[in-house]
Amino acid sequence: MTPTLEFPEGGKVLGIGCDLAEVGRIKDAHERNGQAFLDKVFTPAEQKYCLDKANPYPSLAARWAAKEAVSKAFTTGIGAEVGLLTVEIEKGGNGQPVANLSGNALVLLGRFGGKEVKVSLSHTQELAMAVAVIIG
Repeated sequence: MTPTLEFPEGGKVLGIGCDLAEVGRIKDAHERNGQAFLDKVFTPAEQKYCLDKANPYPSLAARWAAKEAVSKAFTTGIGAEVGLLTVEIEKGGNGQPVANLSGNALVLLGRFGGKEVKVSLSHTQELAMAVAVIIG
């Protein structure tokens, strides 16, 4: 049995993942592959949010890291069950990042007994990081 952390509200931590991404690698991939790279990795909403910034690359890298962190929380990595486009990071009502799952990632959340995935993002001009926690 997998140990879980219980919360007073009754929720449990079912999985934790983290990732660190180099902003320069995301920038280089975009410069080499253009829109095809963006469309393979980021949803239209993510692209709009990030590309509206003067320097979109730290925000893009943070979203890349979040997708990887979510996949690690599920213990699958990026692949058939958790794809890059099945995890979308949006800005919540208080400005906080919100992970929205779709497709196989949403199915996997149900199989895990999860209710939601919480994410936290941070970045500098060179590095971006994310932590993801599956709450059940």
